Amino acid sequence: MSQFHSHHQHEIPESLRKQLEDYRVSLWKRKLVEAVAAGMVGLLLSFLILYGLDRIWPTPIWARIFILLGGIVLFAGFVPYWLHRWVWGHRSEDQLARLISKKYPGLGGRLLGVIELQNQNEEGDSHSPRLRAAAMEVVAAEAEKRALVEALPNPTHRRWAGLAISLGLGVVATFVFTPKASLNALKRWILPFSHVERYTFTQLKDAPSELAVPYGESFEVVLRLKKDSEKRPEVGSARYETQAQVEAKLVDGAYRFRFPGQQEMGEVAIRIGDLRHRLKISPLQRPSVVKTRAFVRYPDYLGQEPRGWELSSGELSLVEGSDVRFEMEMSRPVVSGNYGPAKFLTVQEEGAGISKLSGELKIDANKITTSSLQIGSVPFELPFSWRDEFELKGGEDFQLRVSAVKDMPSTAYTQGLPKQKAILPEESIEFDVLCEDDFGLKKVGIEWQSLVSGEGERPEVKGELILAEGKREELRILKTALFAPAAFGIEPQRLMLRAFSEDRFPERPRSYSEPISVYVMSREEHAELLKMQFDRAISELEDLTRRETNLLDENQRLESLNGEELATEANRKRLETQERAETESVERMKELTEKVEDVMKGAARNGEIDKDSLKKIAGALKPMQELSQTDLPSVQDELRESREPSNRDETTQEKLESAVIEQKEALQKMQDALAQASEARKRLEASTFVSRLKKAANEESAIVATMLESFSRKLLGKRESDLDPSDRRKLGASASQQALTAADVRWIQEDLGHYHARTGNEKFHAVMKEMRDSGIEKGLEDVRSKLMLHHSFTATEGAKNWADRLSQWAATLGKELDASGGGGGAGGAAGPSPEDEDFEFMLRVMKMIQKQQDLRSQTRVLEQRKRDENPAP
Repeated sequence: MSQFHSHHQHEIPESLRKQLEDYRVSLWKRKLVEAVAAGMVGLLLSFLILYGLDRIWPTPIWARIFILLGGIVLFAGFVPYWLHRWVWGHRSEDQLARLISKKYPGLGGRLLGVIELQNQNEEGDSHSPRLRAAAMEVVAAEAEKRALVEALPNPTHRRWAGLAISLGLGVVATFVFTPKASLNALKRWILPFSHVERYTFTQLKDAPSELAVPYGESFEVVLRLKKDSEKRPEVGSARYETQAQVEAKLVDGAYRFRFPGQQEMGEVAIRIGDLRHRLKISPLQRPSVVKTRAFVRYPDYLGQEPRGWELSSGELSLVEGSDVRFEMEMSRPVVSGNYGPAKFLTVQEEGAGISKLSGELKIDANKITTSSLQIGSVPFELPFSWRDEFELKGGEDFQLRVSAVKDMPSTAYTQGLPKQKAILPEESIEFDVLCEDDFGLKKVGIEWQSLVSGEGERPEVKGELILAEGKREELRILKTALFAPAAFGIEPQRLMLRAFSEDRFPERPRSYSEPISVYVMSREEHAELLKMQFDRAISELEDLTRRETNLLDENQRLESLNGEELATEANRKRLETQERAETESVERMKELTEKVEDVMKGAARNGEIDKDSLKKIAGALKPMQELSQTDLPSVQDELRESREPSNRDETTQEKLESAVIEQKEALQKMQDALAQASEARKRLEASTFVSRLKKAANEESAIVATMLESFSRKLLGKRESDLDPSDRRKLGASASQQALTAADVRWIQEDLGHYHARTGNEKFHAVMKEMRDSGIEKGLEDVRSKLMLHHSFTATEGAKNWADRLSQWAATLGKELDASGGGGGAGGAAGPSPEDEDFEFMLRVMKMIQKQQDLRSQTRVLEQRKRDENPAP
C-alpha cells in the first residue's frame, strides 16, 4: 500500500497574532522613545555641563572635547545599541513570547509552545492537526483575557522623555535668559578645537593679556567694563603671583588695581564676578635719554656756521635770535612723544619774539627730534614726554633749560701801561690790548684824540689804528700795540689814548677801554719832568741814607757786645731784625737805581739837557749801581752769617765786625752819591730855566707869526664883527695862549728865586731881578688884553718885544751854565780828560741806540697803519 506524506504548517490564531503585533509595536515605540530621549539627554547634558563650567572658569579645549565626545557617544552609541536590543532583537513571535514570559511566565511559556507548534511540519500520523489547532485556540483564548501590554518591560520612556524635555527646557531657558552666554557656549561646545573665548556676564573692554610695567616702580592695572556688560560687580580682586590679594572698587566703569614695584616677571590673576583673567607682567626700565644733542643756527649777523654739540647737562645758553633743534638718542625705540609747552622763567615781555615752543616729536627708531625752536629774550624750561611700544611713559622728569643770552657789548682792556704816561714825540709806548666778546669780535684797535682843556692849545688831532680783524667765532684777541706820536705827525700836546673793540651786533657802537692820558711833551716840558723825577729820587736817596745810618748805629751797638752776650736770644732777634732791615734796604736801593737810570736815559734822549748835567747824573748813578749790586748785599750776607746757629762766639763777632766795616764804606758811598746827585740836580734845574725861557719865547714868537699871517689877509682895520669866524677863533686862541705863557713866566721867576736861595748863584738872581724890573708880567697881560680888543698891530709889537727879551735871558743863563761847566776846561791846554771822552762816547752810543729803537718803533707803527689802510683780500 502506498503512503502519502503531507507538509502543512498551521498559522497561529489571528487574534493572538494581532495581540503579539500590538505588543511588538508598543515595545518598539517605548524603546525608540527611550533611545532618542536618552541620546538627547546626553547631548543636552553635555551642553549644559559646558555652559555651567564656562560660568565658573574658562573651560580648556581638552575638557570641551571630552564633554562633547561624552554627549555624542551617549547619543550615537546608546541609541543604536538600545534599538538593536529592543527593536532588532524583538522582531519574531518567539522573541516576544520570551519577553512576555519574564512578566507572565505561564502565559509566556504556552505562547512560546504555540509558536513552536506553528513551526512544526505535519508528516505522517504523528502530529494531529486538530489537536494542534485546538491548543493554539486555547492559548489564544487565554491571551485574550490578558493585556499583553502590561507584560512590557518597566516603562522608562516617560522618565527619559521627561528628563530630555526638562534638559531641553533648561537649554531653552539659557538661550532665553542668557542668549549671549548660551550662544557662546554652543559655539564652544560644537567647535571644541576653536579659540572662541568664553563669554562672561562681566565683560572687560580690551583687557590685555600682557602688560609691561616700570621696573621697580609701583604700577596700576586698569580694567574697564564694557558698556554692555551684563554684570557690574562692585568689587574686583587680583593677586600677583603669591603676593597679597589686592581689591579694587568699580569707579567710573573701571577697576584700578595698585601693585607694589616688581623686578621679576609674573602673572596677575584677576577675578571680577564670573570673569577670570590672567595678565602677564613684564617689568621693564622706562625708555630714557642716552645722549642729547643740540643743533644751533645762530643769527645771521654773527656770520657763524650752524653747529651741533652733545649736551653734558640739561642746560644750554644761546644768543637771542638763534634757532635750536634738539635730538635725543633713547635707550630703546619709542612710538610717540611730545615736547612743551615751555615754562618761561621770567615774565615774557610783549614782542619778545618767542615762537610756539610745543609740538610732537619726530620719531626715527630710537631717535627723537624736536622741530626748530626760536630763542627769544626769555629763558625757559622745555619738558618732554614719550611712550614706547610697551606703552611705558618716559620723560616726566626730563626737561632742558635754555637760557636766552643777550649779545652783550664787547670789552677792551689795556695792559702794561700806567694811567698816565709822558713821552717825547719820537718815543713810543708799547702795551697789550686785550679784547673779548661773548659771540665773536669784529675789529680790535686803538684810537687817540687831543685832550683840549681850553682855547689856545694846539689844534685837535684824532686818529685810530686797527690792530686785528676778528675771525669768525674769535672770542678773544690779545695784541701788542705800539703808539709813536712822531709816526702820525703829532706835536706835543695831551692825548687820550684808549683801546677799542667792535662786535658783530648791527649798529652797535664801539666798546672802549679805560682811557690813558698820554702827555706828548716838548723838550722843555720833558726836561722839567725829568727834573721832578730826579728830585724825588734824591729825596728817596736821602731817606735811605738816614735809614742806613740808623742801621749802622744799631750794628755798632751789637758789635760792642762780647760773644756770650750776642748768643742770647734777645740779641739774636736783634741781629735777625737788622738782617731783615738790610734786605729791605737792598731792595729799595735797586728800585731807586732803576729810577735814576730811567732819568739818565730820558735826559740823554731829550737833547736839550747839557752834557755836564748828564755827566753829573751819571756820576751819581754809578755808586748807586755799586751799592745795589755789591755793597749793600755784602752787608746783608755778613749779617745773615753772623747769626748762624752753628757759629762759635768768635765767628759771630768776626762776621758782625766785618758787616760794620762794609756798612761804613757803603754809607760813605751813599753819602758821596747823594752829594753828586745834589750837584746834578742843581745843574739840571739850572738847565731847565734855559729851556723854559726858550719855550716862553717860542710861544710869543708863535703869536707874532699868527698875527703876521692874518695881516696878509688884510685883518688890520676891520671891526671885530666883520672878521671871519676863523680869524676870530685864532685871535681868541692867541689870547688864551698868552695867558698861559704869562703864568709860566710867573713860575719861572718864582723858581729862579728858590734856586738862588739854595745855590747863591748871582747870575740867576740877576736875571730874576731883570725880569721883575722889566714888568714882564704886566707887559704880557697887556698883550693879551690888546688881542682881546682886536688891537692886532700893537699886540704883535708887544709880543715880539717880549719874545726877544725872553730869548736874551735864556742866552744869559746858557752862558752861565757853559761857564760853570768846568770839567773839560774849554781853554785848558791839556784838552779833555780820558774820562770825559769815555763819557761822551757812551753818551753818543746811548743816543744812537735810542734813535734806532725809536725808528724801529715808528716803522712798525707805519707798517701796521699801512696794513690797516690796505687790508689783505
